[in-house]
Amino acid sequence: MSITHTGIRVAAVGDIEDGEALKVPAEITGHGDTIAVFHDGGVYYALDDTCSHGQASLAEGWIEDGEVECPLHSARFCLSSGRPLCMPATVTVRAHRVEVRDGWIWVHPTLDSAEEAGG
Repeated sequence: MSITHTGIRVAAVGDIEDGEALKVPAEITGHGDTIAVFHDGGVYYALDDTCSHGQASLAEGWIEDGEVECPLHSARFCLSSGRPLCMPATVTVRAHRVEVRDGWIWVHPTLDSAEEAGG
């Protein structure tokens, strides 16, 4: 992983299998939470890794059809927006911009809170 003014290079395209996720530690991103980078159906997404309902890693959840299901209480979140899709979660998790450039996956951490971003 490398950090530049153009984002954080987290992996090469193909390093994250479809239906899997990669954790980018907060120490690397300079962000308040670990960021999970998800690969679903050929598209990459990034969300704060910690479920907004319980202290569980979303990267360890089930990824399918543009959603991730928390492994702890089965709350589901939209991968593109971080919005909760079912109970027990009611609070949006922060989404981050992902860019695929020159064969690499780059994450651009969002600095505002999920609530400020429309959650």
